[in-house]
Amino acid sequence: MSQRIHRWNLWLLLACALSCLGATAGEVRDRVQSQGEMKVCIWPDYQRISFRDPRSGQLSGLDIDLATALASDLQTTLRFVDSSFVTLVHDLHTNRCDVAMFGIAMLPQRMEQLQFSTPYLQSDVYAVTTRTSRIVRQWRDIDQPGVLVGVQAGTFMEHVMRQRLQHASLLSIGLPQTRERELMAGRVDVFMTDYPYGRALIENTDWAALLTPPAPFHVLPYAHASKPGDAEWRATLDAFVARIRNDGRLDAAARRHGLESIVLR
Repeated sequence: MSQRIHRWNLWLLLACALSCLGATAGEVRDRVQSQGEMKVCIWPDYQRISFRDPRSGQLSGLDIDLATALASDLQTTLRFVDSSFVTLVHDLHTNRCDVAMFGIAMLPQRMEQLQFSTPYLQSDVYAVTTRTSRIVRQWRDIDQPGVLVGVQAGTFMEHVMRQRLQHASLLSIGLPQTRERELMAGRVDVFMTDYPYGRALIENTDWAALLTPPAPFHVLPYAHASKPGDAEWRATLDAFVARIRNDGRLDAAARRHGLESIVLR
């Protein structure tokens, strides 16, 4: 674990160095200040992080709370923009949003295309199966011949499982299909997710079972992402993360959504 943390520290330093070399005047920060509005990209199907209730339309989750806090700190209007892990890079590069706040894992390939704030969460990979499954009952049942493993297209689990699976088959599930629907229909035997989504699912359904890896599998830090090249905006986001850590707002939001165990101190 210490070696993995060391490698991520090196990635963070490299990403910061590259971003600083190419930094321009505060394009994003200037736009937010001049327009009086901050556009925040979210994935509205991410339970406990940025979830839109299909009945009421109300948004909830840790990053919804944090986006509200950031807008308040900057004294600007907040506007949420629907996005996804597939369209994340495009949405930021084309200025559809000023910052993406929906539990974005700091994958090396993302760090080459985006700039990230100081990380605030971390999660390993978890698996969701059905309580009645006869095929996948424990973690070691996943990577077996004939097993179909689902991942949401664009999530970091897709990249990780493509590298790690040796015997099972991988199915990338794109919208409008969902992992739950594919699992319940028998088109996959198990799907991979992270801690926030997995915990929410097993607490809100009577059919799901969450499988935890017996040892750390692929832990990644999560951070807020933005268009590269604006050092001032990155500094604004870093300062925000530092403030909410120090004043307790991060811990309070994490407790509200049952995510205190994955907060990065």
